[in-house]
Amino acid sequence: MKLIGLTGGIASGKTAVSRMIIRRKLPLIDGDLLAREVVEPGKPAYNLIIKNFSRDVLNEDGTLDRAKLADIIFSDEQKRKILNRCTHPYIRRKIFKLLAWYWATGEKLVVLDAPLLIESGLYKWMSAVVVIYVSEQLQLHRLIKRDNIQEHAALQRISAQMPIREKIKYADHVIDNSSDLGETERQLNVVLAKVYPTWWNWLITWLGPPTIVVLGLAAVANSKIK
Repeated sequence: MKLIGLTGGIASGKTAVSRMIIRRKLPLIDGDLLAREVVEPGKPAYNLIIKNFSRDVLNEDGTLDRAKLADIIFSDEQKRKILNRCTHPYIRRKIFKLLAWYWATGEKLVVLDAPLLIESGLYKWMSAVVVIYVSEQLQLHRLIKRDNIQEHAALQRISAQMPIREKIKYADHVIDNSSDLGETERQLNVVLAKVYPTWWNWLITWLGPPTIVVLGLAAVANSKIK
């Protein structure tokens, strides 16, 4: 089974590319979706967030006020690291459980959509890394328009992440999303044609040691979350 890592910067268009992949009926693990699931009320990560940030980051119904929490972490790197320690171990556990399932069911290729693929070190486990690229100027413009926020707030959020130009250094393939979605999809088709395993290659990797799954499950089993 080949595991393809998909990443990019905020407002780079990674979500649009993920939708294209899903339309092709390819298995996709959505890191953003998992991040929302692990902070649902009553979950361990949710409790850790309350412990570290107080109940001030909750809505009246007890759910996480994501906008308020975002304002806090994007203006304070230390608090951003604290939030990552609260959530990342649980997100990884969900990722590896899904990978084990996909390997057991004989999938040839799985895409992991993860905003922090490079920063978290997960890129090391990928068969290939695909980075969605846009210029910083276009990224800023799209973020302001998408989230309806001021320029200083948008710049703050962009600067909190690794620049896309730095992520490209880790990429095996780059998709330039600066133009229209039709052009982006054309580039995606080229990348998928390159990374999709042949039947023989899939059989060898499936029958051989499933390294990614074994290492992943071992990491999960041995991880300690405080």
